[in-house]
Amino acid sequence: MKTIVVGIMSQERMRERALAIAQGTYKPKPSEPKIWFTSMRSLAEVLSDENRALLKIIRESKPESISSLANMTGRQPGNLSRTLKTMSNYGFVEMKRDNKFLRPVAKATEFRILA
Repeated sequence: MKTIVVGIMSQERMRERALAIAQGTYKPKPSEPKIWFTSMRSLAEVLSDENRALLKIIRESKPESISSLANMTGRQPGNLSRTLKTMSNYGFVEMKRDNKFLRPVAKATEFRILA
């Protein structure tokens, strides 16, 4: 499983960077983060100990659905679904549709943080 590089940068600097990329005055290096947070606090909320443990459970047990993952973890399906959606928005989890179920797939369980 690959390590995801995560960066922390102020909203203003992210905006400046995005504009520079769009204008062609800045080209990001391949080693630069693709996922950015505006603060260590927001990063800590998404990659909390509980959520990193959840990623590990997903990777090891390969649940067939959110319901089966809820049974494995003891978490409520609604709360778990919201957590997975947030993690999916950041690219840490992929939600694959299998028949009528959504199956969570962990994209990484290791992270390198650049501040």
